Amino acid sequence: MIEHEMLFLGLLVDGPKHGYEIKRKIDEELFPFVGLKVKSIYYPLKKMEQLKLIHKDVGREGKYPEKFVYSITPQGRKIFDHLITDSFVSIERPFFNIDLSLYFLPYVDQKIAHKKLRGRVIFLKRIKRDLTVLHHKHSPNLEQHLSIILEHDLDLVEAEIKSLTRLLDMLQVPPKSPKSDRRSA
Repeated sequence: MIEHEMLFLGLLVDGPKHGYEIKRKIDEELFPFVGLKVKSIYYPLKKMEQLKLIHKDVGREGKYPEKFVYSITPQGRKIFDHLITDSFVSIERPFFNIDLSLYFLPYVDQKIAHKKLRGRVIFLKRIKRDLTVLHHKHSPNLEQHLSIILEHDLDLVEAEIKSLTRLLDMLQVPPKSPKSDRRSA
């Protein structure tokens, strides 16, 4: 919930927003840079409203249905300030979903492991390419904090490519045996 609190409170720091605007910012602005998706925004918003971190106003324009507009409370701002400053110094061991697979690597057929890991490297190279294109495409107008995120992500993807390439070199995959030549028999 802490990530959700920081996310939603951070989006409300610069002013009130209705639910659709919050969802759009997450999907269109945050996702390309942070890779964060949120299935539902209303459950966490409701929880934060109950905790008095945000306030919900109900409004209606003309014949349109009611629209909820959310704003951060002074208590919410204090919590956001605390969460953001703590997150800069919070260091946890990174967990990658592949780590569990690597733990059980001795129980996997080497050929299958090699093939799947090669596929992962190919996929990571596509991600690296896409991040590079995104960075160059937006570079002249990109806000500094977004550029920093892209460069950080590129560094992480490059490190994983390097690590997996080293692992692939270590895996002993028997070479394919040439098909026997029936004419020489």
